[in-house]
Amino acid sequence: MSTRIDRRFAALKVEGRAALVTFVIAGDPDFDTSLKIMQGLPKAGADIIEFGMPFTDPMADGPAIQAAGLRSLAAGQTLKKTLKLVKAFRVGDKETPIVLMGYYNPIYVYGVDKFLVDALKAGADGLIVVDLPPEEDDELCLPAMAAGMNFIRLATPTTDDHRAPTVFKNTSGFVYYVSVLGITGTKAPDLKSVKKNVNRLRKHTSLPIAVGFGVKTAEQARVIAKDADGVVVGSALVSAIEHNLNKHGKATAKTPKAVHTLVAEIAKGVRS
Repeated sequence: MSTRIDRRFAALKVEGRAALVTFVIAGDPDFDTSLKIMQGLPKAGADIIEFGMPFTDPMADGPAIQAAGLRSLAAGQTLKKTLKLVKAFRVGDKETPIVLMGYYNPIYVYGVDKFLVDALKAGADGLIVVDLPPEEDDELCLPAMAAGMNFIRLATPTTDDHRAPTVFKNTSGFVYYVSVLGITGTKAPDLKSVKKNVNRLRKHTSLPIAVGFGVKTAEQARVIAKDADGVVVGSALVSAIEHNLNKHGKATAKTPKAVHTLVAEIAKGVRS
């Protein structure tokens, strides 16, 4: 059964270009502004939306995304409200794929079976759960795939040829290649190393490979898009939200616009 993610990558392959995958935290800085940001992403040039599920202990995230998660939680965001945002987005957009990204704890507390039913009903297409390794596939990965949802796995510069088959065994939708070691948004990717590792990982999977962590400019996106099937931008967008709040930390009319302007700029790089 093909998902929106499968169809989107297939369509972009025909177009002969990489996908722009944008990441924002659900509910940052508040529910209504988050929905406006999300609604404007496809028009600005996003092909796939990764929606972060805020969590109190985001161990893979750098300062920008951690701060966004705290803003979101302080504004009252919950996993239930995150699914509500997805549902509200789907009213006006039936095609853009949505990937929910985060940690296992909130899903476990919600209840795996209930979460999968509710996430699919809301209109989510895939999951990235950064703290569930392949050895724990029975927990969420296999039930998600059985329910018709893509389970997207992270590969890193340390995913060697021995480990890669295990990592990719139950992966679907696409592979998310983490271009730097460490947390999100703190280092720039080494573009030569990205090219070498993306081409090496292709020996182990026929899935599209999207590259993220540290991508901030249209030029970086342009270079990565030559070798990868997708470019993921997250911390730069989350920082754009933070830098366009008023002195009380609240959203203004400028907040969604700042994010959409940056997405449009990076989209030009991906498409050039």
